[in-house]
Amino acid sequence: MIDTVNVWHKMIESRDISGLDLLLADDVVFHSPVVHTAQTGKPVTTMYLTAAYRVFLNDTFRYIREVAGERDAVLEFVVDIDGVSVNGVDMLKWNDDGQLTEFKVMLRPLRAVNIIHEKMAAMLAERSRKS
Repeated sequence: MIDTVNVWHKMIESRDISGLDLLLADDVVFHSPVVHTAQTGKPVTTMYLTAAYRVFLNDTFRYIREVAGERDAVLEFVVDIDGVSVNGVDMLKWNDDGQLTEFKVMLRPLRAVNIIHEKMAAMLAERSRKS
């Protein structure tokens, strides 16, 4: 069984997301803070999380709180993006094997949501052009 939260933290610390394929269940559901419908499946979740890594993971990103249960966790983070202080949570839920079945991101304040929407849209558009 995968130690889900520990593996997630190691991927964040190392800035290496190559472990996503093993960490995500095939039917994982991703909830974006800027897209109103849930995105289902490993390929689309990988796409969103890869873009998010590129947008969020700068030198200021850090987790400041963690609340974990047997098969879920909430990880609160802070990061500065283009002078905007972003506060958010990653909500993770996993199956018996430790694979993520649900990943939800929530952000505040509104200014942060707007800048993340802009940057994620640009990142995903760039990815679409390359595909």
